[in-house]
Amino acid sequence: MNENILSKRLKRIAEEVPAASRLADIGTDHGYLPMYLMKQGKINWALASDVNAGPLESAKKNIKSENLEDYIETRLGHGLSVIDEADHIDTIVIAGMGGSLICEILNSGKEQLENVEQLILQPNIHASVIRRWMIDHKWELVQEHILEEDERIYEILVAKPGEGDRPYQNVSARTEASILFGPFLIQKRSPAFMKKWKREKEIWQRILQELEKASTDQDTEKKRAELLTNIQLFEEVCNDESR
Repeated sequence: MNENILSKRLKRIAEEVPAASRLADIGTDHGYLPMYLMKQGKINWALASDVNAGPLESAKKNIKSENLEDYIETRLGHGLSVIDEADHIDTIVIAGMGGSLICEILNSGKEQLENVEQLILQPNIHASVIRRWMIDHKWELVQEHILEEDERIYEILVAKPGEGDRPYQNVSARTEASILFGPFLIQKRSPAFMKKWKREKEIWQRILQELEKASTDQDTEKKRAELLTNIQLFEEVCNDESR
């Protein structure tokens, strides 16, 4: 993978970036996404940031090698704190982190989110945490993707300022199921979707078996109830013929 040929995951993210946008790529790693978008002529300017100096230095070298320093600026720092008002960022990408960390970044950067028109988020785990955050903070989920690459399955969530609960209003599944599995992904139930959640169901069942051997206490019962609910929700989604 390089700035000319993106991974399948980053290519799908790139497709969701609006034309002529001013992009902040938070956790840019090698800077491939903003470089690709700039070379494609899709964005006007980009901020590439990372909390780690090593990857950011790599991104800086890559950007310089393509003579893109005037169009992509690199900054070292945590989360959205690297964004200045003068940057006029309208699109933010945060990819390759856990869902809880992404939510922490968004919560810590509420001021920087005020004029943002689109979020493109790719959590490695716990996408449901992000969906709940969107509902609570008036970000409307407008699109979701799920794809498999190199034996890993990724979810991509796209959101705009709006009514956080709107995507869940016209879905036949229960709201809890839509938050866990994704309101748009449930409707398609693609092979990648089914593979991911069948695998998760097997993990839940194995954990349940282990809990049966453990001493019963409040935490154990809470975890057991959560796993049983998740399994039930998945079975409901699989058996729903209304899609």
